[in-house]
Amino acid sequence: MAAVISREGLKEYCLRELGAPVLEINVDEDQLEDRIDEAVEYFRIYHHEGTEKIYLKHQVTQTDITNQYVPIPDLVYGVTRVLPIVAATSSSNSIFDLQYQLRLNDLYDLTSTSVIYYESVMNHLALLDLVLNGHPLYRFNRLQGRLHLDINWREDITVGQFILVEAYRALDPTTFTRMWGEPWLKHYTTALFKKQWGTNLKKFQGLQLPGGVTIDGDSIYKEGREEQAELEQDLLNKSAPLDFFMG
Repeated sequence: MAAVISREGLKEYCLRELGAPVLEINVDEDQLEDRIDEAVEYFRIYHHEGTEKIYLKHQVTQTDITNQYVPIPDLVYGVTRVLPIVAATSSSNSIFDLQYQLRLNDLYDLTSTSVIYYESVMNHLALLDLVLNGHPLYRFNRLQGRLHLDINWREDITVGQFILVEAYRALDPTTFTRMWGEPWLKHYTTALFKKQWGTNLKKFQGLQLPGGVTIDGDSIYKEGREEQAELEQDLLNKSAPLDFFMG
C-alpha cells in the first residue's frame, strides 16, 4: 500500500477501511470533505504534532499604532511570549554593550576563568531587566487574528521598531504532506466517516431490502461514535504537554 500523502489519499484510505469498494459507503462527497476538515482541525488543536513553535517578526507601521494592535497571520493558534520591543537599528555588538564588556574582561581565557561567575552575572542582569523593564503584556485570540499589546502606543513604540513574537502555528498539510498519513488522524477520520455513514442510514432504520437484509444504521453510528470518543480520550491522555499559550 502506498503512503498516504494527500487529502484525496486519506479519503480513499478511510473508505477502504470501511469496506469500499466491496461495500457501498452511503456518504456524500461534501460530507466526506466536512469530516476531513473536522478531523484536521481537531488534530491541530489537540495533537502535540499538529502545531510548530515559531518566531514571528513584525515591523511596526503607522497603521499598527493607529489600530493599537498587530495583525497575526492565519493558522497561528497561540502566542506564548512577546519579546522586548527593539529599535530597527539596535545592535549588541557595540564595545559599550554590557555583555560585550563582560566577555572581553572576564572571559578572555576560558581555560583559566570559570563560567560560573559569568552565568551568575547574566542571571542577575536578567533579573534586573525583568524587575525594571518587565516584558510586554499582551492579549491574543486566534479567531480575531490580532495581538493587543498593553502599552502606550503613542509613546512606548515608534514606526520602524520590531516586535518579535513566540507562537505556535498549525501545520499546513499542503506543505507538510506526511501529516495526511499520521496514524491517529487516519483512524479518527475513519471513525468520523463511519459515524456519518450511520447517521445517513438511520433515516432508513428497520427498512428491509430484497433478500431479507435489514438496514441497521444505528449500530454503525454507535460504533463510529464510540471509536471517535476512544480516540479523543486516547489523544488527551497520551499527547505530550505543550507550553501554555494564549489564543
